[in-house]
Amino acid sequence: MDKMVLRGMEYYGYHGVFAEERKLGQRFYVDLELELDLREAGAGDDLSKTVNYAEVHELVQGIVQQKSFKLIEALAEHIASSVLDTYTMVDALTVKVTKPHPPFDIHFEGVTVELYRSRK
Repeated sequence: MDKMVLRGMEYYGYHGVFAEERKLGQRFYVDLELELDLREAGAGDDLSKTVNYAEVHELVQGIVQQKSFKLIEALAEHIASSVLDTYTMVDALTVKVTKPHPPFDIHFEGVTVELYRSRK
C-alpha cells in the first residue's frame, strides 16, 4: 500500500488532565501516515485522485485547536476517526500525537501516543 506522510504538524491546543493545561494550553505535534492507493494520482498528475494534504492539515488543526481532551489518546482517536470519516480513499492510518512538555518535575523530551486504525 502506498503512503502519504504528514510529519511534524505543530498546533497549540488545550488538552491535559490538569485544569491549568486546559486553561493555558500548550504545543502539540501530530504526525499522520495515510495508507491509500496513489497510483492514479501519480500517473495522471491529478489531485482529485488523491487526498489533499493541505485539507488534512486544516482538519487536524481544527480538532487540536478547537476541542479539548483530557488524554492525548482521546485526541489521537478523534483525529483518526475524523480522517477516516472524511477521506474515504484512506484505507488505514497511523496517527502520532506528541506532547513535548508535559507538566512533570522530571526532564524528558515529551510523551507520544501512536494509534493505527483501518477500515477492516
